[in-house]
Amino acid sequence: MKLLKMTLLTTALGLSTVAQADFIGLKGDISYWITDGNVDITQPYEVHDKLDRDGAIQLSLAFEHPVPFLPNAKIKYVDLDSTTQNQLYNTDASLKNTDYILYYEILDNIISVDLGLGLANLDGDVKQYNSLDEIKYTIDGNGVIGYVNVGAKLPFTGLSASTEAIYSSFSDGKFTDLQAEFQYDFINNIALDIGAKVGYRYMKVDFDQLKDQDLKIEFKGPYIGLNAHF
Repeated sequence: MKLLKMTLLTTALGLSTVAQADFIGLKGDISYWITDGNVDITQPYEVHDKLDRDGAIQLSLAFEHPVPFLPNAKIKYVDLDSTTQNQLYNTDASLKNTDYILYYEILDNIISVDLGLGLANLDGDVKQYNSLDEIKYTIDGNGVIGYVNVGAKLPFTGLSASTEAIYSSFSDGKFTDLQAEFQYDFINNIALDIGAKVGYRYMKVDFDQLKDQDLKIEFKGPYIGLNAHF
């Protein structure tokens, strides 16, 4: 009798796990990031510029499935552009970042943990100019990234929190992207979840131009947005 009960319990738990995992999900995210930035250039002389506050749209799309051993996929994109002016010259800084990520859900319950690898594409430039001269520094790189996302839900409230980290070290430099957010799902059912979120993001690129020249650019600030899970 005990053996029968244990068998039934094990079967029920297994069916419950399969029922929870047996779906195809699509997660979409759009948010507005209010950024402050800095540019540091090490040449024969050192330049430090604080960029003007600006805003950017950031997007992400994730595809999840129940197929064993096959990773889930995620794409993140942001296009940043900011300027600053001083008495000697103007500085324009732009950076497009696209991350292509493959990850596994290590945990998916009240506590969730995603781990993965991917590729970061960085494309941008920094221009310093005045009426007499212009200098341009190009950012163009691809690097393998490590990815981790840790989240927690408060049951029956629609509230959740998560942190996400991306890091890459490639031949021409390093790339760091960190963010933390709180979310409230105001629609939450079997077919669709929609939530509003607020968070903070920090992004930094340390890019080696030449042996005697180093370019560092960073963007940081809060963001607000919407998230949908189908």
